[in-house]
Amino acid sequence: MTKLYKLLSFLILLVTLTSCNFTENIDVQPDGTGKFSLEMDGAGLLAMAGDKLGNELGMKNNAKAIDSTFSFKEIFEAKKDSIAKLSPEQQAMIKKLENFVMNIKMNPEAQQLLFSMNTPFKSVNELGSLMESMSAMKDLKGKSDKNSNPAAMLSGIGNDNSKLTFSYDGKQFTRKAIVSKEALSKIANDSTGMAKMIFASSKYTLKYHFPKAVKSVSNPDALFSADRKTITVEYPFTDYSENPEKLNLNVVFE
Repeated sequence: MTKLYKLLSFLILLVTLTSCNFTENIDVQPDGTGKFSLEMDGAGLLAMAGDKLGNELGMKNNAKAIDSTFSFKEIFEAKKDSIAKLSPEQQAMIKKLENFVMNIKMNPEAQQLLFSMNTPFKSVNELGSLMESMSAMKDLKGKSDKNSNPAAMLSGIGNDNSKLTFSYDGKQFTRKAIVSKEALSKIANDSTGMAKMIFASSKYTLKYHFPKAVKSVSNPDALFSADRKTITVEYPFTDYSENPEKLNLNVVFE
């Protein structure tokens, strides 16, 4: 588990220093259940630190690729003493994340580095609270392990400085970000300097698959699959981080 912590800490640090492309996937089944995933395409990281990444991933000199999978439950088990000290509310939020699974795929020859985390869901409507629960992982970071606890670092992934809500009733689907005045001030402070320059070329894409054909989407730039059951909308990452409400979406089904 120590090796896992070192790997994730190094990877997430590089993500903050290199432009990457993110994709938010939601796959809804006919009964309303489905799968949520957040993917990061970090091919640019290989050019920056390919050898170092290979070492952290435990690749041998003759290895061509690696595919590593692990669960949040494993991370939480290693941090169970810290979790036991949290409030019942914080523990409940962390409990919601146990089903998340992470996968890292690296193939230097193909210039491929894919990082993803996914989880099943029982209802689209629960996704908002699931994303909000990500912030609870910051409470696992103590002073002594701030550089070796990726669970705490991961609390920032999927956090766009807003409160997200999702809804689906078979007739419509909505994704809505609500930004408070406090968050707006934080965004203004965070949207300057090196971080803004790094993510200027990054993209954040919404890719949603539904059991019914889509009649209309509130964003005119949305792309449709041939059967109109999958929509894709691409945004500059700066919209995601600085103007979360631009990613609000309303989908009407046929």
